[in-house]
Amino acid sequence: MFKKNLAFILVIMLFVTALSGCAGKEPTEPGEEGTVLKWNIRSEPKTIDPQLNSAADGGYIINNTFEGLMRETKDGKLEGAMAESYEVSDDGLTYTFKIRDAKWSDGQFVKAQDFEYAWKRALDPNLVPEPSEYAFQMFYIKGAQDAYEGKGSLDDVAIKATDDKTLEVILNAPTPYFLDLTTFYTYAPVREDMVEKDPEGWARNPETAVCNGPFKVTDYLMGDRIILEKNENYWKADSVKIDKIEALMIVEHSTALTAFEAGEIDVIDEVPTQEIPRLQAEDDRFMIWPEVGTYYYIFNVTKAPTDDVRVRKALTLAIDRKAIVEKVTKGGQIPATGFTPPGLLDAEGKEFQKVAGDYGIDPNAANVEEAKKLLAEAGYPNGEGFPELEVIYNTNESHKAVAEAVQAMWKENLGINVKLANQEWAVFQDTRHQGNFSIARAGWLGDYADPMTMLDLWLSYSGNNDAQWDSAEYDKLIEGSKLLTGQERFKLLYEAQDLMMEKMIVMPIYYYTRPQMVNERVKNWEKTKMGHWFFGNASIE
Repeated sequence: MFKKNLAFILVIMLFVTALSGCAGKEPTEPGEEGTVLKWNIRSEPKTIDPQLNSAADGGYIINNTFEGLMRETKDGKLEGAMAESYEVSDDGLTYTFKIRDAKWSDGQFVKAQDFEYAWKRALDPNLVPEPSEYAFQMFYIKGAQDAYEGKGSLDDVAIKATDDKTLEVILNAPTPYFLDLTTFYTYAPVREDMVEKDPEGWARNPETAVCNGPFKVTDYLMGDRIILEKNENYWKADSVKIDKIEALMIVEHSTALTAFEAGEIDVIDEVPTQEIPRLQAEDDRFMIWPEVGTYYYIFNVTKAPTDDVRVRKALTLAIDRKAIVEKVTKGGQIPATGFTPPGLLDAEGKEFQKVAGDYGIDPNAANVEEAKKLLAEAGYPNGEGFPELEVIYNTNESHKAVAEAVQAMWKENLGINVKLANQEWAVFQDTRHQGNFSIARAGWLGDYADPMTMLDLWLSYSGNNDAQWDSAEYDKLIEGSKLLTGQERFKLLYEAQDLMMEKMIVMPIYYYTRPQMVNERVKNWEKTKMGHWFFGNASIE
């Protein structure tokens, strides 16, 4: 009897062990289930629809699942992607792209008509569920702005598939960075038949989310992770060595770092600020990656008291940027004195940020006396009578730390009190876009290597103009620059930044760097200076 019971117990134990082994096995090494990359994208994207996305997290996914006419390499150069070749007319206005033999993830051929549909979709003022915030990036194309503003028809926009393999585009004026624009997700192709099945949710549904990039969406777990798998129909499938990517949505930096150090995550691009000194000293996998972008606070210029430029200037001058980057963020960030960051050049090869100047902002200290003077002129001497404002930021340990530092500086230097409030990322984006705030945390990474990538945000009709700023003078400068080339164009761009900084619609805090960590077993990963991750050529050893 004892032997029978012992045998039965052993069988049960073996069975449970087998089940446990199956449940816990992670396909992170080459083998039965291939190679798996675990990558933390930090938060759940509001959307991963190319024409609707306007945030970095959604862009990370799109950059690995879709491919436009051109692609930016890690060294900042452009290479043909869906465009096998292209020609530009002598006057610089007409671009003719030849589409290479490439397939969608469901096996259908990518056609020039897919680009025409996608680009005109971005310009549709009645786009479901909402107009594209990046529609203005298409306004370089003849007829595009009129169509978006209801003054013309989408049929008249100069985007035309002359046959399955040829896309012809006519611009309003020569645009030196037009090819750079075609690398951006708004310019990615999408399939009309799939979008029309579910205009709001097609990109999240594996059954309709057909892709033409190196990976495809095979599962979307809300609030948890997005599963991408190798797209066997990708035109360069032989170069794709990773079989699966798990894009995790871990908001807390400390949780993500713990998982990374335990070998449970391969790639993170945020770490707790207090851990940076230790990681710099002890871990070769830690790096501070340069990025072209600016971290700033945005003022709602339509609401009192931030509708007063003197208040905006006082708040801007009263903070110590050097203290913030050295004692709070600790990631090698550079104190910001303007909106356009380093790394973007003008027609003479000079750095735009340096030529533009500092607009009276001291990068090394707060200008307390001038800030107090301006606040008094606005009717709030020593902060008396100043209403208790609220600063909102998206849930994030670093954003909270910066907000607390700014809150303390305003209290000490100006005698004013502000409340802090955090919101989840998707809610926060809507709050900012709708103008339901007084002061909000913001950040902008360049989409292409030209100062225009920063400055056209503040056009009155830009979907990203969360300051609610409406300046006909500014619109005229930006629109005028689009019709010029060389230093004449940059003269207007410098004037445009001078105007927005004179009005101080934003409070620059620092120019970005990106503290990040990549497991040493991940090889040939790519990240552009614009901050776009790409794993189409990566491998896991």
